[in-house]
Amino acid sequence: MSLCEAGAGRTDAADASRPQGSEQPSVVRYACGGAQVVGARGSFDLSSVAPLADALDRAAAEHSKVVLDASGITFADSSLLNLLILTHRTVDLRVAAPTPQVCRLLEITGVDALLTVCSTVEEAATC
Repeated sequence: MSLCEAGAGRTDAADASRPQGSEQPSVVRYACGGAQVVGARGSFDLSSVAPLADALDRAAAEHSKVVLDASGITFADSSLLNLLILTHRTVDLRVAAPTPQVCRLLEITGVDALLTVCSTVEEAATC
């Protein structure tokens, strides 16, 4: 069973009552265990992925290991997927705590075999 399969059954009542993709995207950066963490919350598509791309670019320029905390991503499309692949080409990128929707996107495209996907930010930062 993959990490994404194991996490697919989890639900959060507050998230379940919110319409998909209704949260405005936000991005934060912080250090954890020798890695730069970029925390993403909200919906990421072609019109909203730029701030996340900027944060990942800055983190990759400053650190050899970057962790995307994907636990707050409520929607993602091929724009996010493309960003993850491009970022992976320039830095050791790990995806931490992906939501079931992000897991599904990674699995159906096969990108889960390319990226390191971990269940927690701490695990991603230290492995």
